[in-house]
Amino acid sequence: MGVFHAYEGGGTQGRGYYAAPATTPPRGGVLIIHEAPGLSGHVRRRVDALAANGYAAFAADLHGEGRFARNPAEARGWVAELKARPDVLLARMEAALAELAALGGLGRDNLSAAGYCFGGWCALELARAGVPLRSVSVFHGAVTSERGAAALSSSVLVCCGDADPFAPIESLVAFGDEMRAAGVDYQLCLYGGVGHGFTDPDVPAMPGFAYNGAADRRSWLSFMQLLAE
Repeated sequence: MGVFHAYEGGGTQGRGYYAAPATTPPRGGVLIIHEAPGLSGHVRRRVDALAANGYAAFAADLHGEGRFARNPAEARGWVAELKARPDVLLARMEAALAELAALGGLGRDNLSAAGYCFGGWCALELARAGVPLRSVSVFHGAVTSERGAAALSSSVLVCCGDADPFAPIESLVAFGDEMRAAGVDYQLCLYGGVGHGFTDPDVPAMPGFAYNGAADRRSWLSFMQLLAE
């Protein structure tokens, strides 16, 4: 359904992935941010699914040039480089968001963001930086940040398993405290016995990682409900 689309921003040329409804104007736009290795088949399927539900969706390419890590060590290195340059990371996300608005013919007041794993943390960072988004959704991503929540005006959805080594319960409790103190409209969906990467049937076979069909379906329904609101 979707197509690869080249765009520029943040000092690199990205190779994103875009899809939109075939017959009707989009209900809104959703920026999808990929996992640590890069823009995967899993993320492309999510973009296609959003288009099938009436939304224009664009998957960012934060690493640039369509690069996809060959192994976990390389992915960790790329992520560390981006986190060490937060201004560059933010610029790349904002460039992808602007591209989504242009492709879908959408106003900047009708955009949301969502991400998976590293991309979920990135989507939340985008909102924490004060970029106006209707909502931001995090799927099995970390939620701690040095940015704080003072500039966060989006509705927030976090879907996480209680056996995820990258999002310990203590961090989720602290996140809830932070959101309440800032008056943020947030939801935290916690799935019992579920690990990291639970939305991806192709998740690597690593300790703490596992696909979970029930959590995948339930988190998607929560996501769709938030977008509809």
